[in-house]
Amino acid sequence: MNAPIAEARPSLDVLVLAGGLSHERDVSLRSGARVADALRDAGVGAHLHDVDSSLLSVIDGLQPDVVWPLLHGSTGEDGSIRDLLELLGVPAVGTSSAGARITWSKPVSKTLVSRAGVATPASATLPQAVFREVGARAVLARVVARLGLPLVVKPAKGGSALGVTVVTDEDALPQAMVSCFSYGDVALIEQAVTGIELAVSVVDLGDGPVALPPVEIVVEDGSYDYDARYNTGRTEFFAPARVPDAITQAAQAAAVTAHEALGLQDLSRTDLIVDDEGTVWYLETDSAPGMTETSLFPLAAGAAGWELPTLYRRLAEHAAARG
Repeated sequence: MNAPIAEARPSLDVLVLAGGLSHERDVSLRSGARVADALRDAGVGAHLHDVDSSLLSVIDGLQPDVVWPLLHGSTGEDGSIRDLLELLGVPAVGTSSAGARITWSKPVSKTLVSRAGVATPASATLPQAVFREVGARAVLARVVARLGLPLVVKPAKGGSALGVTVVTDEDALPQAMVSCFSYGDVALIEQAVTGIELAVSVVDLGDGPVALPPVEIVVEDGSYDYDARYNTGRTEFFAPARVPDAITQAAQAAAVTAHEALGLQDLSRTDLIVDDEGTVWYLETDSAPGMTETSLFPLAAGAAGWELPTLYRRLAEHAAARG
């Protein structure tokens, strides 16, 4: 009798990390499952694992060619999990720990992208301690006097629009601060820019960053909050966006500039608003964009003509080759 033929190992083994303990755990699990499924469809060996105390032993046992962290929120996007992977010498899809840390801080990323020539709304960054020590009422009065209304209040570090409030009435500002501080100790308060909301994803497969078609976001009540991002029905997406070619090109240029100014690798997504004058305003960049069924990066990739299994395999191959 012939000996059984051993099953061939896939040409590439990817460990997809999802879950974690942040406020965005559920989104991360959905992103991870979809990426793992797409990689398997592309003939890649994909293993999906939550981030827990078994992580190091799982990595030691699997010896993956590359890890794809799809963790959202603090641990996944503040550079810490990437620091760990760098210590282990394991290649990872996405940016380095340094790029992740810079991008995770919205005030820092706004500063760097502004220095690179992209417009960004005027803002103030204030820790909770300032309000306790100086007095919330006095500080907020100065904020309104300097920046005017409407304002957007958001945690200086965070994603998925958690803790974000658009304030049109000064009396609503204290409650917006309370909501913001429930997700972090530092608030970014910026002038609200109205116009067409665009998300521009960037991919770099080794030949330099390339912007995908912008995705236009239209929300029925005008607020692209957590529910509107991840639950169908409230939001319409247009990929590519319904904007003139000149706006498309300006938005894509802004996203590539942000990707480079922040030192990112492989992929990113930048959120922008185009006002009535045609100015493209930078809001923030996500170094680990969501990959759920309602996420913007997959929509942009589809609009660019990519089959997701092919694109995800290419990203994993590129990261693995980088070592």
